[in-house]
Amino acid sequence: MGRVHHANFLTYFEMGRTEMLRSTGRSYRVLEAEGLFLVVAKMQCQFHRAARYDDLLRICTTTTSVTRVRLEHEYHVYRGDLLLAEGETTLACVDTDGRPSRIPKWFLEPN
Repeated sequence: MGRVHHANFLTYFEMGRTEMLRSTGRSYRVLEAEGLFLVVAKMQCQFHRAARYDDLLRICTTTTSVTRVRLEHEYHVYRGDLLLAEGETTLACVDTDGRPSRIPKWFLEPN
Protein backbone atom coordinates (compact mmCIF):
# COMPACT_ATOMS: atom_id res chain seq x y z
CA MET A 1 0.00 0.00 0.00
CA GLY A 2 3.05 2.28 0.21
CA ARG A 3 2.19 3.24 3.81
CA VAL A 4 4.16 2.51 6.96
CA HIS A 5 2.28 0.05 9.18
CA HIS A 6 1.17 1.71 12.42
CA ALA A 7 3.02 -0.86 14.59
CA ASN A 8 6.33 0.46 13.23
CA PHE A 9 5.84 3.62 15.26
CA LEU A 10 6.52 1.60 18.42
CA THR A 11 9.91 0.75 16.94
CA TYR A 12 10.48 4.40 16.05
CA PHE A 13 9.78 5.35 19.68
CA GLU A 14 12.30 2.75 20.86
CA MET A 15 14.87 4.05 18.38
CA GLY A 16 14.27 7.57 19.69
CA ARG A 17 14.90 6.47 23.29
CA THR A 18 18.01 4.51 22.34
CA GLU A 19 19.51 7.37 20.33
CA MET A 20 18.66 9.89 23.05
CA LEU A 21 20.61 7.78 25.55
CA ARG A 22 23.47 7.26 23.09
CA SER A 23 23.70 11.04 22.57
CA THR A 24 24.61 11.37 26.26
CA GLY A 25 27.56 9.02 25.80
CA ARG A 26 25.81 6.20 27.62
CA SER A 27 24.49 2.88 26.43
CA TYR A 28 21.45 0.72 27.10
CA ARG A 29 23.80 -2.24 26.71
CA VAL A 30 25.59 -1.19 29.94
CA LEU A 31 22.25 -1.17 31.76
CA GLU A 32 21.54 -4.72 30.55
CA ALA A 33 25.05 -5.84 31.55
CA GLU A 34 24.17 -4.70 35.09
CA GLY A 35 21.15 -7.03 34.99
CA LEU A 36 18.57 -4.26 34.55
CA PHE A 37 16.01 -3.78 31.80
CA LEU A 38 13.55 -1.06 30.85
CA VAL A 39 10.22 -2.59 29.91
CA VAL A 40 7.26 -0.77 28.42
CA ALA A 41 4.52 -0.58 31.03
CA LYS A 42 2.27 1.82 29.11
CA MET A 43 2.21 3.16 25.57
CA GLN A 44 0.00 5.62 23.76
CA CYS A 45 0.17 6.86 20.17
CA GLN A 46 -1.96 9.33 18.26
CA PHE A 47 -1.70 9.35 14.48
CA HIS A 48 -2.19 12.54 12.49
CA ARG A 49 -0.92 11.62 9.01
CA ALA A 50 0.40 8.50 7.33
CA ALA A 51 4.09 7.90 6.80
CA ARG A 52 4.95 6.49 3.40
CA TYR A 53 7.54 3.97 2.32
CA ASP A 54 11.01 5.54 2.13
CA ASP A 55 10.00 8.77 3.90
CA LEU A 56 12.81 10.43 5.81
CA LEU A 57 11.43 10.75 9.33
CA ARG A 58 12.60 12.74 12.34
CA ILE A 59 11.81 11.45 15.83
CA CYS A 60 11.97 13.94 18.69
CA THR A 61 12.16 12.22 22.09
CA THR A 62 11.87 13.95 25.46
CA THR A 63 12.09 12.50 28.96
CA THR A 64 9.13 14.02 30.81
CA SER A 65 9.28 12.28 34.20
CA VAL A 66 11.68 10.14 36.22
CA THR A 67 11.03 8.28 39.45
CA ARG A 68 13.11 5.65 41.21
CA VAL A 69 11.82 2.88 38.94
CA ARG A 70 9.94 4.58 36.08
CA LEU A 71 10.76 6.78 33.11
CA GLU A 72 8.22 8.61 30.98
CA HIS A 73 8.94 9.81 27.46
CA GLU A 74 7.11 11.87 24.89
CA TYR A 75 7.61 11.45 21.13
CA HIS A 76 6.89 13.47 18.01
CA VAL A 77 7.43 11.93 14.58
CA TYR A 78 7.83 14.32 11.65
CA ARG A 79 8.26 14.19 7.90
CA GLY A 80 9.88 17.56 7.29
CA ASP A 81 7.86 19.97 9.43
CA LEU A 82 4.67 17.89 9.21
CA LEU A 83 3.70 16.11 12.43
CA LEU A 84 2.75 12.52 11.60
CA ALA A 85 2.32 11.04 15.07
CA GLU A 86 2.88 11.74 18.73
CA GLY A 87 3.00 9.41 21.67
CA GLU A 88 4.01 8.66 25.22
CA THR A 89 5.54 5.70 27.00
CA THR A 90 6.06 4.72 30.60
CA LEU A 91 9.00 2.39 31.17
CA ALA A 92 9.63 0.38 34.31
CA CYS A 93 13.09 -0.69 35.40
CA VAL A 94 13.17 -4.39 36.31
CA ASP A 95 15.82 -6.92 37.27
CA THR A 96 16.49 -10.26 35.56
CA ASP A 97 13.54 -11.81 37.45
CA GLY A 98 11.16 -9.07 36.27
CA ARG A 99 10.91 -7.41 39.68
CA PRO A 100 10.92 -3.61 39.93
CA SER A 101 14.40 -2.24 40.49
CA ARG A 102 15.87 1.22 41.01
CA ILE A 103 17.19 2.99 37.97
CA PRO A 104 20.96 3.37 38.42
CA LYS A 105 22.18 6.86 39.30
CA TRP A 106 24.58 6.90 36.32
CA PHE A 107 21.61 6.47 34.01
CA LEU A 108 19.96 9.64 35.33
CA GLU A 109 22.97 11.92 35.73
CA PRO A 110 23.39 14.66 33.17
CA ASN A 111 26.28 14.10 30.83
